[in-house]
Amino acid sequence: MTESFHCCDELGPLKIIYIQNLRYQLQGILVVDNIAAGPAIGGLRMAPDVSTTECARLARAMTLKNAIAELPHGGAKSVLIGDPKMARAEKEQLIRAFASALANNTEYIFGPDMGTNEECMAWVHDEIGRAVGLPREIGGIPLDEIGATGWGVSHATEIALQYSDINLANATVAFQGFGAVGSHSARYLAEQGATIVAVSDSQGTVYCKEGLDLDLLTTLKQQGGSVIDYAAGEKLSADAIIDVHCDIWVPAARPDVINSENVDRLKARLVVQGANIPFTRDAEMTLHQRGVLVIPDFIANAGGVICGSMEYSHLGQESAFEAIREKIRHNTGEMLKLAHAEAITPREAGERIAIARVKRAMSLQRRPGF
Repeated sequence: MTESFHCCDELGPLKIIYIQNLRYQLQGILVVDNIAAGPAIGGLRMAPDVSTTECARLARAMTLKNAIAELPHGGAKSVLIGDPKMARAEKEQLIRAFASALANNTEYIFGPDMGTNEECMAWVHDEIGRAVGLPREIGGIPLDEIGATGWGVSHATEIALQYSDINLANATVAFQGFGAVGSHSARYLAEQGATIVAVSDSQGTVYCKEGLDLDLLTTLKQQGGSVIDYAAGEKLSADAIIDVHCDIWVPAARPDVINSENVDRLKARLVVQGANIPFTRDAEMTLHQRGVLVIPDFIANAGGVICGSMEYSHLGQESAFEAIREKIRHNTGEMLKLAHAEAITPREAGERIAIARVKRAMSLQRRPGF
């Protein structure tokens, strides 16, 4: 927990907090990036190898995501160092202890992320009263259960197709990651005629040219299995998902899965980022130069935080889904229109729009700043 972090700019971060509690074997980090628009919403991620730098990058992505979606929230991220598959009782104790340690940091609102879910948010809410993505039973909108992020990814894909020669009804799609984001995104795209030809998880990849049975795959995952337990199809390594020939490739797992060392292996013509910071910037630039359209994370996967914001404002699931549809379709189109007009990458265009909104919010503060 002694790792230093030196990257900052005019937007943030506002604060970086390290939490350590030897009694509970707790090691955690909170990065509050910017709160000019309001209290920051950002997910609680649990993984054994998350760094301060990664947490800060994720927090900045949340600042941009919330700004471009015009939510009354800034950006933040929190991480717990540990195995998300640990025993339930141990995980509950750890998350409750972490939430309690951050009880007085009222500028941060917890949400679910990789390694945490609605039940975890219920524990946080029980401790400090500040969490979104709660179970229905306590008035929440369980965004992972209903597929809020995947719903947004599907709409970002639809708009992106207007800037490509791909027809969704005939498109082949591969998913790197088949958790809450990947499985729901796949379902929504399949409902519009796309053929899901490959999915992967940490255990491997399953590929079937004719298309995969998503209901069966989802059942396997819900039962604690892996996609490689799927009876049909070709079984490959987890990393082999990068090499799959397809029209659309959706990263929906860990950060930096595509980088300068493996970007040339990617065969898709359109990438829609369901995960947070799944590509390095140089990898995105390489793809842009090759003519591959890449829809960045803070545009495409904003459905979850839009849903969380609606829940925090005491609005319902129907309102949340309509807001996700309207905001993501509009923002994807606005970003791609600017990118085309200025001959810049979609990320550069999206960041230009989002940063302008953050700076405007900052200028309205009594004391301009973070």
